[in-house]
Amino acid sequence: MNKFSSLLIVFLKGFGMGTANVIPGVSGGTIAFITGIFERLINAIKSFDLIALKLILTGKFKEFIEKTDLYFLISLLIGVALAIVTLARVFDYLFINYPVYIWSYFFGLVLASVYFVGKGVSKWNFAIIMWFIAGTAIAFFISLLNPARPNDNFLYLILCGIVAICSMILPGLSGSFVLLLMGNYQLVAIDAINNMNFAILLPVAIGAIAGIIAFSHLLSWVFKKFRNQTIAALTGFVLGSLSVLWPWKNELFLTDVAGNFILKDGNKIISGYHKYFPADINQEVLFALLFVVLGIASIWITETLAENRRKE
Repeated sequence: MNKFSSLLIVFLKGFGMGTANVIPGVSGGTIAFITGIFERLINAIKSFDLIALKLILTGKFKEFIEKTDLYFLISLLIGVALAIVTLARVFDYLFINYPVYIWSYFFGLVLASVYFVGKGVSKWNFAIIMWFIAGTAIAFFISLLNPARPNDNFLYLILCGIVAICSMILPGLSGSFVLLLMGNYQLVAIDAINNMNFAILLPVAIGAIAGIIAFSHLLSWVFKKFRNQTIAALTGFVLGSLSVLWPWKNELFLTDVAGNFILKDGNKIISGYHKYFPADINQEVLFALLFVVLGIASIWITETLAENRRKE
């Protein structure tokens, strides 16, 4: 496979990550993990250190590109950005008009991913299974938490940046969802960005930059020292995130202290979901099950093609 083909595949995987980021409550890290680039992504982020800075300052650009896996990162980020720009309106339409079907499809995608991601564990034993259960419980518990109240304290905003960026790259956890739970989604992602309020954005950015650099080093080390335990826990995160993707649910909206709906561009902001089981087996349920199967088939076909390519 030539370099262009390799970068094109990376771009498509980035497009998948961007697509996941458009979906409420879904992590782009999940797609990175499913498509087999999670560890490479972590190592690429980790490589931006003092040595990389020295290479830039001394004009050794070729060595800098190789050290940071820069072409991989650029291809991935272009895919992420393009997906967010092009699919935001499409998914907005689908979630408004066909919410059960689109949730069902992604439920199937992630459900099948649990099996294929879990295959990365070379040996299952009691301890590894406990890591898997712990990961599942943590992700499921986070999905049930209620949002906190806004807090513009400087140190708390730094913490928000750290937690949000770490959640974005962890499979099964959504950075925007975690920011919502910390009470600062409206403050940071809407008010501060729309008004370019750097008093809010600066500490969040400081936390995000410091968090992703430090966390990438930690994850890289953990992967090398405890690979099976890490993959088992992350597989649990993916399984636990299925709660967010449950197809049958009613939207709950973010409100202020007075109980009024908080709006973004004239639209209510989703703060969570009230999940339920369908009362009877009707046409919608049958079509939803069909979309779950299509989601499972999509992952199965993708993994089968990837496996055949590796054998070649």
